[in-house]
Amino acid sequence: MGTMQITINDIEYGIDISEEDRLIDVLRDKLYLTGTKEGCGEGECGACTVIMNGDAVNSCMIMAFQADGKKIYTVEGMKKDDTLHPIQQAFLDEGAVQCGYCIPGMIMSAKAFLDKNESPKREEIRESISGNLCRCTGYNKIVNAINKAAKLIKEGENP
Repeated sequence: MGTMQITINDIEYGIDISEEDRLIDVLRDKLYLTGTKEGCGEGECGACTVIMNGDAVNSCMIMAFQADGKKIYTVEGMKKDDTLHPIQQAFLDEGAVQCGYCIPGMIMSAKAFLDKNESPKREEIRESISGNLCRCTGYNKIVNAINKAAKLIKEGENP
């Protein structure tokens, strides 16, 4: 099909794509950014969530050509040097990670949400992750982690 230009985690790429490539295929198979997981492949589970131009999107539902010229952030772009992002740290601190499969997508949904809402209510947090399925945690620890992350970010801990 051709070459797309895309910025991923603040790095610009020119990537050869075919018309059937999805954004998740580009991330995982061409750039080896394997933090983004494919669960259902139908946009229902949220495991493949990334941030595209500021919004959380299911990368399994975005054709690669639709991401041409866009800014994408994946879980690999969250850590700065050797310091975890406050969201990642809060997930660890609150025990919100069990098997870990859904966590990259959950973290990216949380980041997109917290970038727009610095003082969320618990119900707003629950709504923001409603597109992300987790079969292990029961969500309470995840909501606690996002709530804690909001406080850390507000206090200026490496947003």
